[in-house]
Amino acid sequence: MTTLTLVGKPDCHLCDVAREVVETVVAELPEDAVEVEERSILEDPALYEVWWEKIPVVLIDGAFHAHWRVSPDRLRAALVAGA
Repeated sequence: MTTLTLVGKPDCHLCDVAREVVETVVAELPEDAVEVEERSILEDPALYEVWWEKIPVVLIDGAFHAHWRVSPDRLRAALVAGA
């Protein structure tokens, strides 16, 4: 199973848009293919230090995939390749 981590914070418009893209793409894939977790930079000082200027950030299996704007096509391709 692939783990996708969405790093963001509350009240972040781009984070909301990224969440919608992630949800749409993951819904197209086989059930249980991708586990989605969300992390807030406000609750994790280490995440804040690394990503505060880049949110939203998408990590796939802990590796950087995208920040700011998430491309559905690019995300889909990465998740299919990782499956």
